[in-house]
Amino acid sequence: MNTDEQDPRQEIENLSDLLRTYQRAYYVDARPLVSDLEYDRLFDRLQELEEAHPHLRLPDSPSQRVGSDLSSEFPEVEHTIPVLSLDKAYASGEVSSWMIKTEAKVSQELSFVVEEKMDGVSIVLYYEKGLLVRAVTRGNGMVGNDVTANLKTIASIPLRLPEEVDVAVRGEVFLPKEEFLELNKRMETPYANPRNLAAGTIRRIKSSEVAKVPLRIYVYEGFWSGDHPFTDHISILSTLASYGFSLNSNIALFCKSRSDALQRLEKASLAGEALSFADFDSYVIKHTGQRSELPYEIDGLVVKVNELSVRETLGYTERHPRWAIAYKFESPQAQTVVENIDVQVGRTGRITPVARVAPVLVGGSTVSNITLHNQPYIDMLELAVGDIVEISKRGDVIPAVERVIEKNEKGNKVWKLPLLCPSCSTPLVIRGAHTFCPNVACPDQVSSRLKFFAGKAQMDIDSFGPETITTLIDLGLLEDVPDIYTLDYEKALSDTPGFGEKKIAAIKAGVEKSKGQSFRRVLVSLGIGEIGKKAADLLVGSGLTSIDDLLEIADKDDVETLTTIKQIGPKSARLLIDGLNDPAMRVRIAQLRKLGLQFEEAEASEAPPLEQSFASQTWCVTGSFVHFNPRTLALEEIEKRGGRTTSSVTGKTTHLLAGSGAGSKLAQATRLGVKIVNEERFLTLLKEEKTNQKSEDVQGEFSF
Repeated sequence: MNTDEQDPRQEIENLSDLLRTYQRAYYVDARPLVSDLEYDRLFDRLQELEEAHPHLRLPDSPSQRVGSDLSSEFPEVEHTIPVLSLDKAYASGEVSSWMIKTEAKVSQELSFVVEEKMDGVSIVLYYEKGLLVRAVTRGNGMVGNDVTANLKTIASIPLRLPEEVDVAVRGEVFLPKEEFLELNKRMETPYANPRNLAAGTIRRIKSSEVAKVPLRIYVYEGFWSGDHPFTDHISILSTLASYGFSLNSNIALFCKSRSDALQRLEKASLAGEALSFADFDSYVIKHTGQRSELPYEIDGLVVKVNELSVRETLGYTERHPRWAIAYKFESPQAQTVVENIDVQVGRTGRITPVARVAPVLVGGSTVSNITLHNQPYIDMLELAVGDIVEISKRGDVIPAVERVIEKNEKGNKVWKLPLLCPSCSTPLVIRGAHTFCPNVACPDQVSSRLKFFAGKAQMDIDSFGPETITTLIDLGLLEDVPDIYTLDYEKALSDTPGFGEKKIAAIKAGVEKSKGQSFRRVLVSLGIGEIGKKAADLLVGSGLTSIDDLLEIADKDDVETLTTIKQIGPKSARLLIDGLNDPAMRVRIAQLRKLGLQFEEAEASEAPPLEQSFASQTWCVTGSFVHFNPRTLALEEIEKRGGRTTSSVTGKTTHLLAGSGAGSKLAQATRLGVKIVNEERFLTLLKEEKTNQKSEDVQGEFSF
């Protein structure tokens, strides 16, 4: 019968069966049965039929692998199985001791299965009568988020099992290292590791976007409803493999003898290493050494009692099963507890959650506060108050929560941002991935805006620090930036404790002096969009040398002119235009212009340019300094002399300016043979006269 003559229902069923066979052969067995061209032809035909006859689409249709452009939510779902974390050990001897004690508790000979501890996202797949009905994140172990539509796009997850069984399958979704590196290059904000990118992906709003990321899954546990014929864990793994699931082939079975282990594996038709208990230490050493060579990330090994009846006898604690333990390859950089999560309101109204953690030493400094960025970041981590977390310092500076190690014992759910602004009670709004308070008069916004404007890296107003600004706000004397220049300080502060005659005089002098700051500094200090020092330099360098030039672009909504400037993309251009078109910003600019601030780039000085003594050099700056606070002052000096600056030490870095408290960047520079310069030597280099040739020290040897 020709294709055109087939019954649509029968053809859909036939195509679905055929494509499921091809998908398993390709994604699970790694043995393609047809060419990509033939597969695509059949797939396109199935989609054509389903679009023409949507009522005939099967619940496990292979077409679900491409996802949907419909927005999806992630409702909370209660788990029907225990989704607990594991007890941990950091030495192979501790695991061996645990194995011996466990065997002694039940007074019988045991075998143990060892699996790699995948560094991915824990997922539970729920099947009813063989059909995938829910895919749920781990959550707090009792309640997780339903991400079914997104998980269906992972080709190695069976949508229907060959048996009509009710079973919950635990697995780990991950992204291979090579794919992570390739994808991360294209990310606007790169992810710290494959695990976080995988976690962020499965929470995307559109499943069609998830389908574009080559996520994979290895399963490692199955929980059947009612009676089941299994007596040991390796039989469960064998059955899951027969259902079409992907298993991690790097497993081992430990018994009293290798021959016994081999016999059991062969009986279960399962591949793996057959070893005796005496082989355990050498096995751990071997896998620790092979870790970096694996195509995916792992952070340890999981050791489980193989006998299921013994598992039932041993049972569970409130936090973990007594029949399993995790061996961690190395201690995390730091572990701590999330004691609370506060909310901060920034100068643009952006709401930022901040984790207050038990103080812990990381990279030479004590960390007690960690920025959590936004709600999607918290959702990705499935973070709740009371969780034990692993933290690091990204770029050796910024503390970050990398993952949840242990869920809290209080049952706290994933933390959520409030609906109202904590400062002014205005309903919050969501713009992209972030949440904002739309009230420009919000007290916290006003405070942050003023402190930013007067800060050292912006207008650098002497004697006008955060404490002074807070006092003036509390007294009702400052409501917006222009008030800094209109306030009668003598009249307003003469009777205020802590503000004597000298203090008031210093404030007035600092405010007056700041009127001479350059247009570039003023532009940065206004806090428009993402305009920092680099962006201001790019704008002025391209010929946009006054605020009027920029306002004209904003009036015309001329994104194209801005994006022709190298290193300014569409997003930054849009933020700049929107910021300049904000009515409050227009009023602020007009008032500050009348008050004498610089809104046009001054003509270049006739003084001879500095000798380009740092040309062809790339500098990184780390630590704290006496004469360069903030560090951007040192970066400016380097750039004035032709040097390039970077935020990290790499093979291309030629010099590191190291202040007090220099941490891992200093160690990295030492390993790479980078020239290290201290503050005293740097000051000397800046003062040295450059005549016929560059200083020998600048070109070559620097010493700490």
